[in-house]
Formats: sequence, structure tokens, C-alpha cells
Amino acid sequence: MRAEIVSVGDELLKGQRVNTNAAFMARALGGIGVPVGRVVSCSDREEEMLAVFAESLERADIVLVTGGLGPTRDDRTKQAVQQLLGRGLELSEEAYANLAVRIKQRGLEVSDSLRDQAMVIEGSQVIANTKGSAAGMIIPCGERFQNHYLVLMPGVPSEMTAMMELTVIPWFSALSRSVIRHTPVKTVGIGESTLAEMIVDIEDALPEGTTLAYLPHAAGVSLMISTIGRLRDEVDRDNRHVVDAIVQKSGKFIYATSELSLEETIGGMLSAGGFTVAVAESCTGGLVASRLTDVPGSSAWFLQGFVVYSNQAKEKSLGVAGELIETFGAVSEEVARSMALGCLEKSGADFALSTTGIAGPSGGSPEKPVGMLCMAIARKNSGVLLSRTLFMHGDRELNKLRFSEALLREFWECLRAGLTP
Repeated sequence: MRAEIVSVGDELLKGQRVNTNAAFMARALGGIGVPVGRVVSCSDREEEMLAVFAESLERADIVLVTGGLGPTRDDRTKQAVQQLLGRGLELSEEAYANLAVRIKQRGLEVSDSLRDQAMVIEGSQVIANTKGSAAGMIIPCGERFQNHYLVLMPGVPSEMTAMMELTVIPWFSALSRSVIRHTPVKTVGIGESTLAEMIVDIEDALPEGTTLAYLPHAAGVSLMISTIGRLRDEVDRDNRHVVDAIVQKSGKFIYATSELSLEETIGGMLSAGGFTVAVAESCTGGLVASRLTDVPGSSAWFLQGFVVYSNQAKEKSLGVAGELIETFGAVSEEVARSMALGCLEKSGADFALSTTGIAGPSGGSPEKPVGMLCMAIARKNSGVLLSRTLFMHGDRELNKLRFSEALLREFWECLRAGLTP
């Protein structure tokens, strides 16, 4: 079975909303062995919906549609489906009863417009809405569309998610005959083209049913190894064979073969060793601390963070000497090292990380351009482990993200190399 996803709403096409629904649905369908072949966004116009729905139903066994089921005039999904299938509407007594309970709990009466939320396409399997008012539908589309299914759900993420988890996934899981295994391979410190050259022989000899996708992002590149087949043992074996081969070729750049983030990986290493960390940040403005404390349980190994944006703050909070700043400049490895040592002393942590740089768009010079980062890592009883100067290219937000990624990458490499107190 194959699926397509159609997201209805002018707000998506205007960039006013990010389509998070499609990503969730694709992951959920993959979990039951149903790959998604296409994701489409279309406007609220009935004629456009008709064309998109018909085209998708010709190709896909399941077409999942979100949006356009509300009570306002621009919610036209049900009308479009009526035209497409030549069917009328009928009242779902179950949906109406659930709606009435929810409305009365708010001290309101069920109006005609709200009653319309319980009207469904004839022949539908109703999907209960446990988070809102509009009923969802699983619609067998008959011989015209090779008995493919059309699934209608609200565009509100919480309502769609509940419908997928409680009804849609269990329903189609019983019909799916395939198994899909997705394994992410997370890398740091290597570019997409270099990685591709390193594993080209693996990519040229992928087992049948296995694909390899490159997923570049602002801070680097990840891979996704996907395998589809009928037998779970064979799917798992083929998928693991490819992942193991990639790790063997490029393992020094790989920090995880799971959904773990770099900061989660670091947290696990610190926790396993019983170590703690603190950070001193200038150009990253607390982003490193934020990323580390995004990890659940980080209070066990993250002690504190200093955001020392001004020279005065560096001197007062971390004990960086004014003469050092005057001689080498705030953006220098000398200052980064002093920041890390000061952070180590003030926090009592096993490790201290520091950043100072120029995120932009102003503040650069020919000698110290925008995108310049100086960082350092220190450890208790050993002093400064390393300091680096790197140069990034991007706007302010992107530079800050890349600065934080570079520091975490260096810290991960230190931990992996066994540089422990």
C-alpha cells in the first residue's frame, strides 16, 4: 500500500503556517509499513481540491486530507468530496452525540453550524474527534478509484494527531502487508559531498527495497536508511547491513544511528561517566546552554551557564583580565581560553565550554570578519584541552546555530577520545 498526503488551506500556501501535520502523518504511516509517495498543499478552492484529490486517488491506495472541515465558509473539503464521489451527506448520530456533550459542557447549545460538523459523506467510517468538533472520515471510494481510500481529518494538529493514533493507524495497520524500517545516521564535521564520496560503493550496492537519503541541515548532514519489504527479519537485516557498512566507512563522523540529537548524545556520555559541564557564552547568547538543557534529565550533569556578552561581563563574571581583552580583542582564542578557565573555577564543573565571536551582520573587520568563532574547552585539574578559531558563512541566526554546533561537536570528540578528568 502507498499513501499520499494532501494539506488543504490557503494559509499553508501563503507561508502563514508550517505544515507539521504532513510530517507527523508520514512518520505514523511509515510505522505500519505504508510509505508516502507525495505530499501536496492546495488552496481552499473546490475546483483545485477536486483535481488534486482525483489525481492522488488514481495513484495512491490511501489519500489523507487535512483541513477544510470547519464551520466557516472557506471550509469546503466535504463539498469537494461530494462532487468528486457523487455522494450526499448524512448525520452521524455518534459524532453528533459526542459533539452535543462537548458543547453542553461549555454551557452552550448546539447551533446549526455546529450540527454540520457531525455531517459526514455517505458510506464513511466515522473517525471520532476527541479534541474538537469536526468529525473525521475514512471513505472507500469505489471502483472508479480502484477501491482506494480517502481519509478526511481536521487541520488542527491536536485533533489530527488524536484521530491518527486512535483510529486511522489501527484501521490501516490491519490492511498493510509491508514492513518499513527507517534508521537515521547522524554525522558531524563532514560535508554532504565528502560523505557521498566516502560511501559511494555502499550506495551503489544497496539491497532491493533499501534507499539512502541525504538530509542536509543548517548545522551539517544526516542520512536516512529506509528498507521496505514483507518480512520483518529480512527488512531489519538488510537495513542494519547498510547502516553497519556506513559506520565502518565513516564512523569517526557519526555520533548516533538513532533519533538522538548531538546534545542528547553528549548528555548520555556525561551521565555514563558521572561528569558535569558548565558553559560561558558570548556570541551564542545562551544557545549552547539552551540546547544542552533541552535534554531531559540534564540537571544531573549541567551545572550552570554564563552569558557574558560585554567585555565588562567577561571580566566581572569570569575573571577575564581587561589587559587580555585589550591586547588580543574580545574575539580571540586567548579570551576564549580565559573564559573557559573562569567558568571552570566559578562553576566547579568537570568541563567548561566557551564561545566568543562575531555573529553579524555588523561588527566584523578584515582581520576578524563576520562569522568568526573562537572557542575553548577546559577540564578540571587539566586546564585548557583545546581552543579553535573557525569561520562560518551565514546570517546572524544561522551563524549562532553553527557556532553552537561547532562547539558541541568539539566537545563530543573530546568525550569520545576519552579525555576525561
